[in-house]
Amino acid sequence: MNSLPPATTTQAESATDKKPYRIVIVGGGAGGLELATQLGDKLGKSGKAEITLVDRARTHIWKPLLHEIAAGSMDTGRHELPYQAQGHWHGFRYRYGEMIGLDRAGKRVHLAATYDEDGREITPDRWFPYDTLVIAIGSISNDFHTPGVKENAIMLDTPEQAQRFNRRLLNACVRAYAQPGPVRPGQLHVAIIGAGATGSELSAELHHAARGLVEFGLDKIDPEKDFKITLIEAAPRILPALPERLSKATTDILNGIGVEVRTGSPVTNVNKEGVTLANGDFIPSELVVWAAGVKGPDVLAKLDGLEVSRMNTLVVKPTLQTTRDDDIFVIGDAAYLVPDGETAPIPPRAQAAHQEASHVAKLLVRRMRGETDLPPFKYHDFGSLVSLGKYSTVGNLMGFIEGKSLRIEGWFAKIMYRSLYKMHEIALYGYVKVFLDTISRLLTRRTEPQVKLH
Repeated sequence: MNSLPPATTTQAESATDKKPYRIVIVGGGAGGLELATQLGDKLGKSGKAEITLVDRARTHIWKPLLHEIAAGSMDTGRHELPYQAQGHWHGFRYRYGEMIGLDRAGKRVHLAATYDEDGREITPDRWFPYDTLVIAIGSISNDFHTPGVKENAIMLDTPEQAQRFNRRLLNACVRAYAQPGPVRPGQLHVAIIGAGATGSELSAELHHAARGLVEFGLDKIDPEKDFKITLIEAAPRILPALPERLSKATTDILNGIGVEVRTGSPVTNVNKEGVTLANGDFIPSELVVWAAGVKGPDVLAKLDGLEVSRMNTLVVKPTLQTTRDDDIFVIGDAAYLVPDGETAPIPPRAQAAHQEASHVAKLLVRRMRGETDLPPFKYHDFGSLVSLGKYSTVGNLMGFIEGKSLRIEGWFAKIMYRSLYKMHEIALYGYVKVFLDTISRLLTRRTEPQVKLH
């Protein structure tokens, strides 16, 4: 960790000596932004606490939508939320920057300097004091040290990465259309490595997007013959974290639309021409997406001695406080918690981040009252849903019958999947704005291309 400048008396003061109480939230993903919004409404607007949200991006996009951005089937501008505006509306401050360290003794977060595309400094290297810190920086893709992945594959951890893939997809299609000769074998092939929810959803979304691009004038390309998608999974089946019946249903749908599914196929190398599997097979691919597993960002291992798991996530107690510092909470993908009676940690899902944000919001209000006996977090698994674009949605809902789940598919499952995003929007905007925005999107969608063309 970088050497620490001395903490000033003001920075080191406790909440009992200084008002308002300072809560710093690092990470504006689903959990972090929902927490900042709730605390801003409850405490920030009334001046009971000073709520600060830190993020290295300026706008928020719900991470489960990244596959739609990558395929070009979603207009990013209609779904991104500026942190600065949300903070103004809901009583918290937004600060631009990336956490690179922590001083637990001085209770300060270290942010790196930021620069524009021309190399000019935007914000300096700086420290932010806190009374309570909440870390919600999510997860990143885990390449498992596979040769060639960093150089030749695109990951879908951020909207910028998803947009980069979409530009490469569009450029590949225009290149194939404009070249003098026919489309070469393998030229428009896409390999998606990792058949969890992101990889499976992306494969279906890309299948539909490719046909949309051809409809808008790229008629030299035959999507049935020239455009090929291969979904590669090291485990024996796709969606290995979900029930087997959902895996089979999804496999049948993907096979039915022409996606090649390769299970039991670990990847050993990725190069500019394609992907090599452990059995020696080579899959030629102009575009490669890596979606095989997640881990905690590297910075989590450098936070002044906080305990990390083998996946580099922060180990927390049942209250979601870190094991080595009660003034630091962790929510979302960055948290590692094995519930009592379970053998696996809470999965990195949006529903977990949503529940944890609501729980920590209540705990922080209780802490400010001086309460020390905080209730533990209890995760409720409401099931899993996988959206395969216009083709289908499959999933299971938990809790309808004790100890059992209800499998759903088709139109009803799609409505339930979309409702998850609506719940997130309602947590950020409220019911009225979400209703009006939904009507607006439905109306404008009929007058615009269904795929991104630029």
